[in-house]
Amino acid sequence: EAPFAAAVAEHLGTDHKQLLVTDRETREVIPLLPEMYDEPFADSSQIPTYLVSKAARNDVTVSLSGDAGDELFGGYNRYIFGSNIWSLIAPLPYAVRRTVAQLILAVPLSGWDRLGGLYNLSRQRERGIARLGDKAHRVANRLHTVRNLDDLHKSLVSLWTEPDALIASKSPQREKTTIFDDSLPTILARDPAGRMMAQDLRTYLPDDILCKVDRAAMSISLETRIPFLDPGVLAASARLPPRMKIRDGKGKWALRQILYRHVPRNLIDRPKTGFGIPIGDWLRGPLRDWAEALLAEKRLADENLFNVELVRRTWQEHLSGRRDWTTRLWIILMFQAWFEAQD
Repeated sequence: EAPFAAAVAEHLGTDHKQLLVTDRETREVIPLLPEMYDEPFADSSQIPTYLVSKAARNDVTVSLSGDAGDELFGGYNRYIFGSNIWSLIAPLPYAVRRTVAQLILAVPLSGWDRLGGLYNLSRQRERGIARLGDKAHRVANRLHTVRNLDDLHKSLVSLWTEPDALIASKSPQREKTTIFDDSLPTILARDPAGRMMAQDLRTYLPDDILCKVDRAAMSISLETRIPFLDPGVLAASARLPPRMKIRDGKGKWALRQILYRHVPRNLIDRPKTGFGIPIGDWLRGPLRDWAEALLAEKRLADENLFNVELVRRTWQEHLSGRRDWTTRLWIILMFQAWFEAQD
């Protein structure tokens, strides 16, 4: 996104600065994370967040953040496509959905990948489908467990869709109810995207996004301010009808109309991208020894916190390249790194 950001800055006449970092510089942040977050925090974008905060601190002591715009005005893809997915699968009885899921899972990953390869050959001029097997099995696992729209949303934001299986059988049992089980305002019954936004406002936003930015920034004494969380903006968001948030397959419709007054559409209308780094590739390469030490079979067994067989199988599947379990593994690795730092 760097060239697009530079073009927007040039159009607005702002003071634009760009930071280029190497793989090595990025990986050097990882040992700092347990102390920086003081808990097992596992959003890998915490690493570039720290780096950009550190760069900003060279010039300022207070910065503005655009966080909460997605949750308040419908920016995430799950708000746009979640209700469409549910409208397709909801008419199917739950027993039928389970049967379809079992049929999908009966075809091995390699079989789906070969099918995806044939599909891509037939559409050489267009973007193909990568890892079709991985995607097909993920959809099947959701079909297997989803009973309503709230279940679908929970599955979309959950990396371990069956967390009980991850916990060692002899470890203390966790509380079965979560904030997801709390009731939502009845008015949201007719607004699927609004239900998802409301859930994210009380879970994903404070527990992930705000935590990630605040602790990364404050670790180098940079304060952040979040205009979208101004009470007046929150109130305005609550009053907007759904169609002013999501329209024609795009989120943040109302915000876009304001932005179009200042920046040409061709500079900003592009697919949404995350703040990601190639953690998955690094786990198979330069981070492999670090990860293997934290996920060693004997170590996991001695600690008796996680299901050893499940964690090891996930790790081996990722190493083989058959599955991309980056986000699942990062959760375990960040817990293990934090746990080790407590000794």
